[in-house]
Amino acid sequence: MSLSFLLTRKGNSSGSVLFFLFPVFVGAMGLVGVQGDGNEEMALSLGSKNKYKRMDSELSDDFEDDASHHHHQLGRKKSTRKYVLACAIFASLNNVLLGYDVGVMSGAIIFIQEDLKITEVQEEVLVGILSVISLLGSLAGGRTSDVIGRKWTMAFAAIVFQIGAAIMTLASSFEVLMIGRVLAGVGIGFGVMIAPVYIAEISPTVDRGSLTSFPEIFINLGILLGYVSNYAFSGLSVHTNWRVMLAVGILPSVFIGFALFIIPESPRWLAMQNRVEEARSVLLKTNENDKEVEERLSEIVAAAGISNGEKNEEKAVWRELLSPSPSLRRMLITGFGIQCFQQITGIDATVYYSPEIFHDAGIVNKSKLLAATVAVGVTKTALILIATFLVDRVGRKPLLYVSTIGMTVCLFTLSISLAILGKGQLGIAMALLCVCGNVAFFSVGMGPVCWIVTSEIFPLRLRAQASALGAVGNRVCSGFVAMSFLSLARTITVGGTFFLFSLFSALSVAFVYEHVPETKGKSLEQIELLFQNHNEWDGSEMELGDAQHLVHKA
Repeated sequence: MSLSFLLTRKGNSSGSVLFFLFPVFVGAMGLVGVQGDGNEEMALSLGSKNKYKRMDSELSDDFEDDASHHHHQLGRKKSTRKYVLACAIFASLNNVLLGYDVGVMSGAIIFIQEDLKITEVQEEVLVGILSVISLLGSLAGGRTSDVIGRKWTMAFAAIVFQIGAAIMTLASSFEVLMIGRVLAGVGIGFGVMIAPVYIAEISPTVDRGSLTSFPEIFINLGILLGYVSNYAFSGLSVHTNWRVMLAVGILPSVFIGFALFIIPESPRWLAMQNRVEEARSVLLKTNENDKEVEERLSEIVAAAGISNGEKNEEKAVWRELLSPSPSLRRMLITGFGIQCFQQITGIDATVYYSPEIFHDAGIVNKSKLLAATVAVGVTKTALILIATFLVDRVGRKPLLYVSTIGMTVCLFTLSISLAILGKGQLGIAMALLCVCGNVAFFSVGMGPVCWIVTSEIFPLRLRAQASALGAVGNRVCSGFVAMSFLSLARTITVGGTFFLFSLFSALSVAFVYEHVPETKGKSLEQIELLFQNHNEWDGSEMELGDAQHLVHKA
């Protein structure tokens, strides 16, 4: 290891060569001494011995100092990565709440309908209202996080959700259940919007993609926990089981309270508040070397519009968003568009209404329906880990291509299967395969990369509120899909509905090609410059080729 270190260490190559040539040089001098008379040999030997002993001692000291410095750097690198990883995990806990709600409601709604005697329209409203209301939380979250900070916005989101979940658990009527649902939606809106922004702002450039995918990982984990909860508590009485299912969702938000004592505030938010020294302190904890800290801090301060400790005059954020410059318009199209495409391809309908899909395919028994949804949850959660490992290695766009093309194929096949095969063993097998395939391809790309791209592309002064605008598009589309699926399925059949989703998925492939740049390996400030020069990211054909290579490799 020491040899490798000396040979590769930049700026010390001459010292390294001299150190390894030294024994050869001493041997040569000893050989010359043998050829002279004894006095010359003795004089040379004594003189050279003292001289080279001192030289060898100095070089050995340098080597020990270098080895000690290298060991210190390795230790700092490990501790830094652990710290950033812990911050990303704790910041993502709010996203478990969204995932759990989506997963648990797919099964709980069966028993709520039986217990409270709600109509099909009320069922659609109950399921879809959370997504619609969460857009209010997302809109307010951008401004709130700019005022009180990213960290405390996450805390506020957890508190609001806990109140909503408690009301839902104790609800005795549809109206009270809706009140709790509205509060839970507001809390989820805050949490979903702020987590990717916070993680993107504290993460080192090299790991930002992987870490920013954590919120989507935790959404999937929440969905899986919701499915498991449905299956585990379905044996209780109809009046009790759905209440227990909803009550379990309070637990993740409790851990967020402990997380506040561990995670720091975003260094970029601190810079916006002219708290530059505090921002430097956070960067020292989240970056591996001091030089990178100073470079990143300079970029952040410049992006925040701070010069000599004073903020420059800027247009109001919303005024700038409503009358954007050409580069900001491109950012808004990319951020808002990819968020909408994530939902109009029907992923929430697939997750919320998977029992209805499998029932339409031929599964009648409730326990078997819930067991099939667990298989969907396991697939969705397991496959997102692939995106986490690959997003900073192969890039964002190749994963998006694989994801959108794969989803299109699965959705189209599912629509044909439900329309032609009917209810039977083959129809059930194909439905389960296509639904699992759809959520798998979603988890590989469109699920996590959507949030990564949205949290990366906007300038610092606009990032929170522009990201909130993207989250609003996501929640509106999610709510529209969730609140119209059953009615649409009754009108054009479940198969026809998924054929419609497959068309939207095909359009998303073209959108990724035209409007999403590759952001892998670039700092947040460099990505802002990327949108100012649109010609720099006309490499779509090459990236599509990368995606094809990735598929062949897999």
